[in-house]
Amino acid sequence: MGDVAMLVPAVYSLAVQNPDLHITLLTRKHLTPFFGWMPKNVEVLGVDLKEYKGIGGLNRLYGQLKNYRFDAVADVHDVLRSKYLRWRFQLAGKKCVRINKGRKEKKSLIAHAATHAPLMPMVYRYAEVFGKLGLNVELCFSRLFDPQKEDLTAVESIVGKKKDNEKWIGIAPFAAHDNKIYPLDKMKKVAETIASKGVKVFLFGAGKKEQEILEGWETENIRSMCSILGGLHNEMLLMSQLDVMLAMDSANMHIASLVGIPVVSVWGPTHPKAGFLPWNQPADNIIQITDLQCRPCSVYGNKPCQFGDLRCMNRIQPTTIINKIKAVINQ
Repeated sequence: MGDVAMLVPAVYSLAVQNPDLHITLLTRKHLTPFFGWMPKNVEVLGVDLKEYKGIGGLNRLYGQLKNYRFDAVADVHDVLRSKYLRWRFQLAGKKCVRINKGRKEKKSLIAHAATHAPLMPMVYRYAEVFGKLGLNVELCFSRLFDPQKEDLTAVESIVGKKKDNEKWIGIAPFAAHDNKIYPLDKMKKVAETIASKGVKVFLFGAGKKEQEILEGWETENIRSMCSILGGLHNEMLLMSQLDVMLAMDSANMHIASLVGIPVVSVWGPTHPKAGFLPWNQPADNIIQITDLQCRPCSVYGNKPCQFGDLRCMNRIQPTTIINKIKAVINQ
């Protein structure tokens, strides 16, 4: 999900700077809301991959896609499914280009972040793919929509209308890999401390397990948004009303950045230098322990801590996060 969210600024910039270009974007069906505010020359195809299993399924998908008679194909994912589809289009004589994910550069970053130069951000890597097709793309994206012009009726029926001078913050405490999650007992303390100041806290998560945990944190000023907003579209609308989002190195970090709100991000086994920073966010809003030579221990945070104590996360004090949140919302 985070990879798709990072694609938005590049596709938006491509569309507005090439108005005569018709862009067809293929993605998973549940992620299509990311592209709901695109310029009119962007067409989004959402597919359920369960309906296209194996080679036979991909052949059926290719059969449907070839009817669009594309002039060129840009593979911005470069995984087995997209590689196969790219290969089929190449056999049909279509010009195909693919992303350079910088895998060797990312590998060299492991445990050498202190001295290693920052890698190219993924958003720029996406734009680079379109450049290979001879298209000029200067990233010009600011935010998906103007929150003052959106219909918030559905969201407000659930969470209420934001009052003048009221502060709302979001907390997304989970990530795809457990090691990227700040200790939940400490994050709960962060939420409770902020809420005690009269700030409304909205908790974001997905799945039954996360829902059960976050519902256990609920108080008068803390509310879980798991499974009650009706999907990604409304989640983004709610996020646009927040004064700040606190998130891990995760999809919610990127989603919040797309709606143009400040994002405070917490980094442990992964590192901002790998190129996965949220769009257009200041470096001052990054929280991390910078003097650990073991960081990052992996690019995606999917490897166990070599010391067994996850010191990159546990050494971050709740007060550090709380003070950063207060600074952002001017409290």
